[in-house]
Amino acid sequence: MSIYTFLAEAFSYPFPGHLEILNVGFMEAHNDSKYKALERFLNEFASLSLAEREELYTRTLDLNPLAAPYVGYQLWRENYKRGAFMAELNHEMNALGIEKAGELPDHLIPILRYLDVAPNPLPDLLEALPKALKKMRKELKKAEPQNPYRYLLAAIDQACEALPAHN
Repeated sequence: MSIYTFLAEAFSYPFPGHLEILNVGFMEAHNDSKYKALERFLNEFASLSLAEREELYTRTLDLNPLAAPYVGYQLWRENYKRGAFMAELNHEMNALGIEKAGELPDHLIPILRYLDVAPNPLPDLLEALPKALKKMRKELKKAEPQNPYRYLLAAIDQACEALPAHN
């Protein structure tokens, strides 16, 4: 499992067996120490019951989220620029057969799946992603500084350091 596929799975809604999949995926996705944030996320996530993980996911990423996991929304809110960005992403994702898991194309899950397979990711995405991640992390730290998802967002940022336009 690649790091981007793993990160997309980590952003999925928790379910019975999800933690085991994440632990196996973590071992497959990397073997170097640069993913300390990911390890911290898994350790904190594992300390919670399934019901607590579900509640944390919903509070953090779903209903009135603390850190909305939509790159375009983070940068432009409900602006025409977000619409154009999503249209471009949608076109590219469809061309590559990316499963969006019922999400909009600017959600982190389809974006991570896209980064896993795109030979030349969209320049607009490469420019927008680090800015959006920074904003999500800042919002989450302000709203709930002990939330384990702050480590998952940091891990995405670490994984994206190898991308051409990462700032």
